[in-house]
Amino acid sequence: MATHFTPAALKFLRDLKRNNDRDWFQPRKEIFERELKTPMLTLISEITHAMEDFAPDHVRPPQKILFRIYRDTRFSNDKRPYKEHIGAWWVRTGLEKTSGAGFYFHLSGKELLIAAGCYMPQPEQLLAVRRYLLDHHAEMRKLYTAKPLVKLFPHDEATSLTRPPKGFPADHPAIDLIRNKQWGRSVTLPVDTALTPAIGKEIVKRFKAIAPLVTLINTPLLPQKRKPLFGL
Repeated sequence: MATHFTPAALKFLRDLKRNNDRDWFQPRKEIFERELKTPMLTLISEITHAMEDFAPDHVRPPQKILFRIYRDTRFSNDKRPYKEHIGAWWVRTGLEKTSGAGFYFHLSGKELLIAAGCYMPQPEQLLAVRRYLLDHHAEMRKLYTAKPLVKLFPHDEATSLTRPPKGFPADHPAIDLIRNKQWGRSVTLPVDTALTPAIGKEIVKRFKAIAPLVTLINTPLLPQKRKPLFGL
């Protein structure tokens, strides 16, 4: 795994942050394709190949994993047309339309962010995970707070309600987990990591460590197989 980025890629992202408009981007689109999109797709392919061993349900074609550089500005007051980072998201097969828990990283002009978990779940997904935690909180807590994982992902991405959600007992031993509105962990590495052949190994190492947590969060979100009638 040797794919990495060049200083020209970081320069492009930093310049884009200062010149986020079509008049600047369009004449430089070829630079974006060469220095960012092409190596990003190759890197995604290498990471995905490694994930076949520990997260096979997240394996997809690189083009389905890479996020577009273009922002959706239709419902936003922020009309900047481009993202100022290039990112990738490995969703779980079967949850493509609703997302669920997955693996993520992005590269900006100042950082390499690696993360995994369930972010901004839809209301029905949020409820499903909370109900699941009523009986599986010990396993969740063990995975979420394991020292080796926290060392690799020191930042807790969870956001929490101030009160227990409706219908959940305030004295439940998992109420701190149940109050969360999302569950995930992240780490920010120096941007120069992207310039070395080690970038892929750094990402894979962290994805592998957090894969059991991702699997646990997705368990209540997957369609449940019905048992056959009459033992057939």
